[in-house]
Amino acid sequence: MDGTNQTAVTEFIFLGFSSVLYLRLTLFVIFLTVYLLSLMGNTLIIFIVLTDVALQTPMYIFLGNLSFLEIWYTTATVPKLLATCLAQVVTISVFGCITQYYFFFSMGATECILLAVMAYDRYLAICSPLRYSVLMSLRVCLQFSAGSWIGGFIAPLLPTILISHLSFCGPQKINHFFCDSDPIFKLSCSDTFLVEALGYTCTSVVILSSFLLTMFSYGYIVVTIIKLSSQKAQRKAFSTCASHLTVVTIYYGTIIFAYVRPPAKYNFTIGKVISVFYCVVTPLVNPLIYTLRNKDVKKAFRKILTRKRLLLTRKMQ
Repeated sequence: MDGTNQTAVTEFIFLGFSSVLYLRLTLFVIFLTVYLLSLMGNTLIIFIVLTDVALQTPMYIFLGNLSFLEIWYTTATVPKLLATCLAQVVTISVFGCITQYYFFFSMGATECILLAVMAYDRYLAICSPLRYSVLMSLRVCLQFSAGSWIGGFIAPLLPTILISHLSFCGPQKINHFFCDSDPIFKLSCSDTFLVEALGYTCTSVVILSSFLLTMFSYGYIVVTIIKLSSQKAQRKAFSTCASHLTVVTIYYGTIIFAYVRPPAKYNFTIGKVISVFYCVVTPLVNPLIYTLRNKDVKKAFRKILTRKRLLLTRKMQ
């Protein structure tokens, strides 16, 4: 687009979901409830992992990282989502929009890498149990955790730099509740071909490579479990992996549908609905799955409650 004789845009306006007040208020209550439950659930997992020595193993260190990530992943978008439900006009500066874009995609990439690492950890634990403590030592675990964060924050860096050099001269309305890639590109009056191609390539490579690595790990796990002679051992192994696989299915199912496709085929209405799943729902589902299906986490939580009751009893005496 030709940017001559057009006023440069300094802020954007989020359109959100609906202009109908009662519908916006209903969505506000739903999204706020889910957001608060997500914050509490993920914070609880972090607290349990940090306070229970028995859970300070690679599997639960990765889980603590995932919960910490989910807190910030959802916080990057949900506050603006809630604001669009309450106010008619919700704005964000161009700089704030690009910043939100970077942190959202950084944490999304980090989650992809971390889920692949968690699948690899389960692969080692089930397929090489005798060598697990050597192959996944505390040092290696921390290196994988740090690598997930570093890799995730590097992945969208170049597309973000290119976006920051785009010109925006109107219209200034973003047909979304956060600064997703396609809505930003639609508002630019610069040539976005290069940044769109690079952004699409980066997201596809990160999502598909981590997804394939995750699936390969679980494929080997399934083969190994089938070979186990004991049904009790099979049930235990399947139970350990079931929660991981559920999270992986929900998360990858939505983001592959949203981002692994040609940019020209983007539908804003469908995009907003799908975004709710990986921005709002998944961060709540993760702690629910890991706490409800995991005996160790439930046991540690009961120990914490028992200690609290004992302390209260002593204070009252």
